Amino acid sequence: MKLQEKLDAFKSHFESKVAPREVVELFHRTTAELIATGQAERSLKVGDVAPVFALSDAQGERVSSEALLERGPIVVVFYRGVWCPYCNIDLQAIEEAADELRSSGANLVAISMQTAQNSLKSQRQNKLSFPILVDEGGKTADAFGIRFRLQDDLIAAYKGFDVELPVINGEPSWTLPMPARYVIGQDGKIAYAEVSPDYTRRPDPSEIVPALRRLASLV
Repeated sequence: MKLQEKLDAFKSHFESKVAPREVVELFHRTTAELIATGQAERSLKVGDVAPVFALSDAQGERVSSEALLERGPIVVVFYRGVWCPYCNIDLQAIEEAADELRSSGANLVAISMQTAQNSLKSQRQNKLSFPILVDEGGKTADAFGIRFRLQDDLIAAYKGFDVELPVINGEPSWTLPMPARYVIGQDGKIAYAEVSPDYTRRPDPSEIVPALRRLASLV
């Protein structure tokens, strides 16, 4: 089953069996509002120079983009957090494709605003072979142009599902990154970019492979 089919199946169950109709309508409206801002279109694109980052992994070890790029291109996945079932389905799909991505010479990292403890929980629950790096305060997401603040009524709905982002992320801003994937070449430029302002829609991980093959052909 393709990634989007899995996401659609979860969404159908959640919206028909779990969430009240008014909450479903709220989620749809606030997603449409985020799309309408055009922020996704203004985020970094193919050909842009990627921001340099140095972030801690869930064990506290520092991981820098500069060091990773010395070994090969980087696949970067921006992840909303352990509380988001769509995002966990996405990470599992990335993990299923991880060997193929690495065979093209890539290093894989996820980046999340959540605390190290929650990132460690995500890694274990999703059985990941790659790290989730801690983006404190969302500075790296900001640099890519994908961090946004949740609408006030959406914040109230999240609280109704016990999703307290200030606790999960360890900071009070009620901001998140839009789900996104980037491939950064060894020249520091973005070779693939996909930003998903609708968090229920994600491209299949196989779409990353052609960009990695193009980079490999240039070496």
